[in-house]
Amino acid sequence: MNKKYFLAFDLGASSGRAILGSLANDKLELTEIHRFPNQMQLINGHYFWNIFSLFNELKTGLKKCVKEFGIQPESLGIDTWGVDFVHLNKEGLILSLPFAYRDPRTNTSMEDLFQVVPREEVYAQTGIQFMQFNSIFQLFSMVKDQSSLLEITDSILFMPDALNYLFSGIIKSEFSIASTSQMIIPGTCSWNIEFLGKAGIPTDILNEIILPGTILGNIKDEIIHETGSKSVPVIAVAAHDTGSAIVSVPNTGKNFVYLSSGTWSIMGIESEHPIISEQTRLLNFTNEGGVDGTTRFLKNIMGLWLIQELQRIWEEEGFKYTWPEMVELARKSEPFKFLINPDDPMFLNPGNMVQAVRDFCYQTAQGTPQDHGETIRCIYDSLALKYRYTLGQISEVSDQPIEIIHIIGGGANNHFLNQLTADATGLRIIAGPAEATAIGNILIQAKALGYVGSLSEIRQIVASSFDLVYFIPSEELDWDEAYDRYLGLLI
Repeated sequence: MNKKYFLAFDLGASSGRAILGSLANDKLELTEIHRFPNQMQLINGHYFWNIFSLFNELKTGLKKCVKEFGIQPESLGIDTWGVDFVHLNKEGLILSLPFAYRDPRTNTSMEDLFQVVPREEVYAQTGIQFMQFNSIFQLFSMVKDQSSLLEITDSILFMPDALNYLFSGIIKSEFSIASTSQMIIPGTCSWNIEFLGKAGIPTDILNEIILPGTILGNIKDEIIHETGSKSVPVIAVAAHDTGSAIVSVPNTGKNFVYLSSGTWSIMGIESEHPIISEQTRLLNFTNEGGVDGTTRFLKNIMGLWLIQELQRIWEEEGFKYTWPEMVELARKSEPFKFLINPDDPMFLNPGNMVQAVRDFCYQTAQGTPQDHGETIRCIYDSLALKYRYTLGQISEVSDQPIEIIHIIGGGANNHFLNQLTADATGLRIIAGPAEATAIGNILIQAKALGYVGSLSEIRQIVASSFDLVYFIPSEELDWDEAYDRYLGLLI
C-alpha cells in the first residue's frame, strides 16, 4: 500500500494535539503537527470551555499539516473527553460557551434527580457509573433551575460532535461519546426516550446517533480557503478519547484489563455486551460504547489530574518541576507513609490540591505530608492501590479471566507508577502505546476509508508499529499490609 496520511485531533482537558499518522505496509508512524494548551475558563462563577479557541487551534493544525509539512491528509477525525456539550439554536448557531464538567452547578444534581427517578432505576436504564457531571445531571440541573439557555436550545452536540459540525456542517451524535451521557439504552444506538421523559429531560434536542467510522461529509469551503487543504472527509471516529484509546490496545485476545492512564485513569475490560446488575450498580461500574459493537465495561478513577494539580500549585509558588523530577522526589520518599482515596469528592476540583491531600491525610489520622516528595509519593502509592481495588471488583462481576494489564495513554511513559501498579496488582503489565488515543483515532479513519479491515487488524498494526515496555511484579514491598490500610480509608 502506498503511504496514506490521516490527521487526528486529540483534545484533552489540559491540552490538545494535531497528530499526523502515516500508514504503509501495516506500519503506522506518528508526527506531532501542532500542540496547544486547553483549560477551563472561570467566568462569573462558572467553568467553561472556549470551543471557538479550540476550533481555531484545530484549523491551525490542518493548515500546518498542509502548508508547513507539505502533506495533504486523506481525512480528519476528532476525539475529546466526554459528557460536555454545546447548545445550538434553530439556525445552527452556538449559543454559549459549553460548561466544563468540573463546574459546581451539578453538585447536588444526582440526589435531585433521584428524588424524581430512583437511583436503582437510573442505573438499570442506563448502566452508567454515577458521576455528578454526567450529561444527564448537567441537563437535569438546567431543567431544575429553569435555564433560559435550555429554553432557546434547538439541539445539543457533545464536544467532538460540535467540532465535527464546525468543520463539516453535519449535525450527528457519535455512539461512543453519546454513551457517556447516561442517556442511551445500554448496548444500543438509541436514546432512552421513556427514561428521559420521566426525568423531565427534553428529548427533542437530541440528534441521530451514528457508529464510529461514519463518514460525515467534507470540510466546508471556508475551511478549505482558510487552511489551504483540499476537500477531505470528516470522519466520526470513536469520538470519546477513551473509546479511541481502547482501539489501540495491542492485544487481539480477550483476557486483559486496560488502564488508560492520563488526566483520568480508565480501568476496565472489553465486553461483547453490557454488564448491568445490582452488584455493578453498587460497585459503580459503567458500560460505554466501543467499536465494532463492543462495550467498554469500566470505572473512571481520578488519575494523573492529582499530580498535574500539584505541579500547577507548586509552579505558582515558584517550584517548577518536570514530570521526571516529580517521579524522582517520590522515589526517594518513604512508601505508604500517607495514603488517600483518589476518588474522594474533595479531589474533584479543590482549587489547591496540595492542601486537599494534606486535609485528607489529617482527617484520616495519618498526620500530614511534610514535603513535596511525600505528597507525590502519597498519590502514586494511592493510585496503584486504587487500581488493585478496581481490578478486584472487575473480577467479582465478570467471568472473563484476567492475565495481563495493558497501560496505554500518556501514563504509559510513567515507569515508576507502572512498576508500582504491577507490584500492587501482582500482574504483568505491558505499557504502550503512549499516543493510544491518536492512534485509535487515525486507524478508525483508515478503516472507514477501506485501508484497514477490522479491529483485530488495527491491533496487529499497533503491536508491530510501537515499542512496548514490560513490567514484572516484584515483592520488594509489603503491598498487602498497605492495601489493608487503604481499604480502611474507603469506609
